[in-house]
Amino acid sequence: MRWLLLVLTVFAFLLCFTRHGAGAWGFWMLVGLIGIFATTLAFVQARIAGSARDDSLSEYDLRRLREGKVPLKHERPEQ
Repeated sequence: MRWLLLVLTVFAFLLCFTRHGAGAWGFWMLVGLIGIFATTLAFVQARIAGSARDDSLSEYDLRRLREGKVPLKHERPEQ
């Protein structure tokens, strides 16, 4: 989806700079600027999702952590 947004944004700027009328130029410039914003957010979201944890801990595992014990879902790290 983010790559499609990037292509559409580039296409909007291409149309912006090939139009001769001020109205068409302004419209495609606005679409391009909105596209830059949306594309940036899409790439940021993908980056965050790529480095986020897969699962969160359950209430039971959180309680075990508070008690100083290792959560059951995770293996003990090698020391």
